[in-house]
Formats: sequence, structure tokens, C-alpha cells
Amino acid sequence: MTQKYKVYINNEVKLVEENWNDFCSGFNLIEAAGGLVSNQENKVLMIFRNGKWDLPKGKLELGECIESCAIREVEEECGVSGLEICNKLLDTFHTYDLKGEKILKKTYWYNMSCSFSGDLIPQTEEGITEVCWVDMDSVKDKLSNSYSNIRDVFESL
Repeated sequence: MTQKYKVYINNEVKLVEENWNDFCSGFNLIEAAGGLVSNQENKVLMIFRNGKWDLPKGKLELGECIESCAIREVEEECGVSGLEICNKLLDTFHTYDLKGEKILKKTYWYNMSCSFSGDLIPQTEEGITEVCWVDMDSVKDKLSNSYSNIRDVFESL
């Protein structure tokens, strides 16, 4: 049985059933990691970046393990500390163009907990203008202005 990969191209889903390596050969693969972070009040950490609600995530650095990347990126993008990984969620794939280069980004997602209660600080140099704790009743509204792969992360819970 052929493995299927779900890839978002321009926020539209494509199921890749052909040879995965052939598909990937048309892209520069970038690995990233991020988190779906819950606090003690069962609110989730969300960021507003480039006009969309998103979850904190970022690129893997050379020699870094993927779990450390996920924690570092959430800390950097949101100004939080004291993160703990609870469990692995899913991996998502999406494509984009960067200065004429075709990118395929694989993001490893983790369910995290956090007891941080200080001020959240958006990493503005990454295009993040807002960081907030969102109650679960309000998440659906935020996801209406988000990316399809971010909705997949929430659905994986």
C-alpha cells in the first residue's frame, strides 16, 4: 500500500500518493518544530503573524534536536519560559516560495504545558504582532483566520 502525504500548497490540501522522494526533489526541504501550548487555565498560546492566527514554530538549527527546537522557538516567539513537552502530535507539510526558491516545510508539532504567568512578548522581527492565551471557546473563531495545517494540529488532540 502506498503511503499518502498531506501537503498544503497555497493553503489547499494535496494528497501526494506518488513517489514521495520524487515530489520532494522539486523543493528545498526545511524542518521546523512548534508547539500547541496549554497553561494551567486550559488556555492555548496563539500568535498573530502576517495577518493570520498561528501557533509558534520555527526552523531547526544545525545540530539541534527537534524537541529542543520546538521549545526554543515557542520561547523566542512568545517570551514564555518553563515549557514542558507532554507528547508528540503530528507532522505537517506546507509549501511556499521564498525569493524564487520552492520550499517544502515539514513541521513537527508537540503538545506542551506551561506554568508561565508573566507578560507575553511577541517576536516582532519574525512578523509577530500579538501573542495571547486563548480559551478553547474562542479558538474556533481564531482558526477561521488561520492556516489549514494549524487547524489540523488542533484536530489532532
